[in-house]
Amino acid sequence: MRKKFTMAAVVAGLGLATATAPPATAASDNTIVTFTIDSGDLTINAPDGVDLGTVASDATSISGPMGPVMVTDKRGVLNGSWTATAISTDFTTGGATPPETVPSINVTYTPGPETGHTGTGTFTPGPGGIINVPRVAFTGTDLVGDNSATWNPTLTITIPDGRVAGTYTGTVTHSVG
Repeated sequence: MRKKFTMAAVVAGLGLATATAPPATAASDNTIVTFTIDSGDLTINAPDGVDLGTVASDATSISGPMGPVMVTDKRGVLNGSWTATAISTDFTTGGATPPETVPSINVTYTPGPETGHTGTGTFTPGPGGIINVPRVAFTGTDLVGDNSATWNPTLTITIPDGRVAGTYTGTVTHSVG
């Protein structure tokens, strides 16, 4: 004897099987991901050499721009700061005797305004002045991330009486910290 299966019986059987199967469970697993941004350097670049020109032997001073000076800050700081300074050596010619020397006390540095910057921060010229000792040339404050600032300082050298003719050479050193 053959049994007849009706579609209703098959569907009912499937429904029962579905209703009695264990529910599927969801699974998850978290992965913590990290990365690092390296801190870079704080640097300053100034022109390698500057010729302020020529004056007559009776001149009392000579003045001119040094060319662009740039601080580059790749430290990636939050609320950081830096201060750039300038100092000069004596200027000498020949054998550097007193009549062949213009002392650094006669060298004045004027930073002038900012000529450009990148990044976020406040960039301010220093007051300038005689650079026989380190003087503030420029500052960066309230810095966030990488930044840079550029300025074009002017040097004025007062020539004391009794100096001899010649090409005088001295060094202006810029530092940043």
